[in-house]
Amino acid sequence: MARTTTPRAATAVPQRLLAEATRLFAERGYDRTSVQEIVEAAGVTKGALYHYFGSKDDLLHEIYGRVLRLQMQRLEAIAGRPAPATDRLFEAAVDVVVTSIANLDDTKIFFRSMHQLTPEKQKAVRADRRRYHEKFRALVEEGVREGVFRAGIHPDLVVDYFFGSVHHLGLWYRHDGPLTAEQVANDFADLLLHSVRQP
Repeated sequence: MARTTTPRAATAVPQRLLAEATRLFAERGYDRTSVQEIVEAAGVTKGALYHYFGSKDDLLHEIYGRVLRLQMQRLEAIAGRPAPATDRLFEAAVDVVVTSIANLDDTKIFFRSMHQLTPEKQKAVRADRRRYHEKFRALVEEGVREGVFRAGIHPDLVVDYFFGSVHHLGLWYRHDGPLTAEQVANDFADLLLHSVRQP
């Protein structure tokens, strides 16, 4: 008789490890979760974890890295479209809020535990985030050059102000709350555009 593949067996080992690490880090905290608990929950051996990730902080690094890679890919696609800077900045702002909320556990875990990464990984993450922010800032700068955004604004401050709000979503947003991710994203994007547009 043919053997039936269960959904768990069909899920690739790295994805299982990441899923269980994310769940456990969110429930217990990174420092209170052991490698043994992760591998038992994922149904694999320690050898499998070390084969794919090398260490527990590699898992933490990848949890956030996969979100940031997704956001960067989407931002590059948005920024490259033949549309006015206002439209692309609005779309980029909506996208980063929606994707952050869709991966809320990942971002909460990371910002709560980033200091526990090795210095080298912290440096790498900051560099990746800086590249994302620079791409986002370029849309603000483009709008200033086109004359649709206020000439006196400081694009770095605009980016810091906006992303300060985005990074705090994990402190208050609830999936079962009164606002959908799309409602929050559109309100955030509206506030951003109103703050930079010419009067």
